[in-house]
Amino acid sequence: MSETTSFSGNKGLQIEEKLIFEMGNPGAVAVDLPEPGPVDLDRMGGVRKRADLALPDLSEPQVVRHYTRLSQKNYGIDTGFYPLGSCTMKHNPRLSEKVARLPGLADLHPFQPRQTVQGALEVIDQLAWWLKQLTGMPAVAMSPAAGAHGEWCGLMAIRAAHEDSGQGHRRRVLVPESAHGTNPATAAMCGYSVDPIPAKENGRVDLDALKAKLGPDVAALMLTNPNTCGLFESEIIEIAAAVHGAGAYFYCDGANFNAIVGRVKVADLGIDAMHINLHKTFSTPHGGGGPGAGPTVLSAALAPFAPVPYVVSGPDGLELVEGRREGTKPFGRVKGFHGQFGVFVRALAYILSMGADGLRQASSDAVLNANYLQARLGDVLTPSFDGPCMHEALFDDRFLKDTGVTTLDFAKALIDEGYHPMTMYFPLVVHGALLMEPTETESKEALDQFIAVVRGLAEKAKAGAAEDFKAAPRHTPRRRLDETLAARTPILRWKA
Repeated sequence: MSETTSFSGNKGLQIEEKLIFEMGNPGAVAVDLPEPGPVDLDRMGGVRKRADLALPDLSEPQVVRHYTRLSQKNYGIDTGFYPLGSCTMKHNPRLSEKVARLPGLADLHPFQPRQTVQGALEVIDQLAWWLKQLTGMPAVAMSPAAGAHGEWCGLMAIRAAHEDSGQGHRRRVLVPESAHGTNPATAAMCGYSVDPIPAKENGRVDLDALKAKLGPDVAALMLTNPNTCGLFESEIIEIAAAVHGAGAYFYCDGANFNAIVGRVKVADLGIDAMHINLHKTFSTPHGGGGPGAGPTVLSAALAPFAPVPYVVSGPDGLELVEGRREGTKPFGRVKGFHGQFGVFVRALAYILSMGADGLRQASSDAVLNANYLQARLGDVLTPSFDGPCMHEALFDDRFLKDTGVTTLDFAKALIDEGYHPMTMYFPLVVHGALLMEPTETESKEALDQFIAVVRGLAEKAKAGAAEDFKAAPRHTPRRRLDETLAARTPILRWKA
């Protein structure tokens, strides 16, 4: 037995955990149930069970301990600082969670009669009002389930508007090379061809290159602002004018809205459509794959094409419009019901608890924190672009030149220090990118601790400790894995 192992495989209170399929004991049960009576096979359409279910027999303590131990191996925003750029992983206020669990909101059913859900419709209506106020846009589609879904909604509204005006031949969408990967994917899903736009050396869209690609077949531009490099597109007014001058629409990816809430109204920038990640900007951070919500605000030109349903006030109270009304030409429906209601509740609770001045302060603090990181780390890391950033600080791997340490090695070493790594290798336009987003909810003390660790690792890398970095992480339940192999050949089914 070596100094780094134990007889049990455990490391102190970090328990070595098997897969749940390896833990079963034949005959073990968590709940005693009465023996079933005769089974009416006709209820199953004549389907017969061919074999026993491949599930382990476990006692209740085994189940509880298994999932508790797994939770201890996870890392989240309640564990520590989560500097993952482009994801806005900020503290989730417990007030929002408490409100979302109130009986009158948590136990609703979408098939309830309209008169029994007036409060729920008011939540949706109030949240929609706030989103329109904060963006300056006249309309919002509340039903998209997440950011990419909101992108799809916005582009479908654009497509419907072009077809309605006899411009259905416009089948090309311009997308900056630094865009989120969902942007070109969304355009392709909507039946468009994607034409990339390069960036200038300062990390912003090349306006001349954009103008050169505009033409009578362009349907829209999809641009993120602040962009994925953590920079505000300083020529956005000129960009909007050029796009509109060519008869196209301007779609803005609102994933980084957290940086400008209360400070910029996107309507003033000439934007026609923008999705808002409620789960990034207004509570409910989206780690673990959900939940999310992506309401899409629309300009006056696109508002008539907003999808159904939407909330309106009528003589008998609030109601959901399910079809076409005078002056509207909805392109269809994007979701079975009316959006992610639990996220709506959390977002509205967050907005009402913050107020307009609090939201403005939050976005200001997010930008301040990112610039603090950039200023304190700029002498040991290499900032990718000159000048201040917005809500996230972008560095690249030039500081690791000739050290034998890669961006991936650096991130793995950060895990040993108790931190989730920053976003690595993204955006793709920056080689060896390290993208950090501290958000507004981290204190100066927390940032100073993180800064000290990053500075220490940078100095260690430059001192020639490449082998130590290659061996990281050492202190995790599992060491470094072949992530490429795991992604390409995943084992998705348990075999004894």
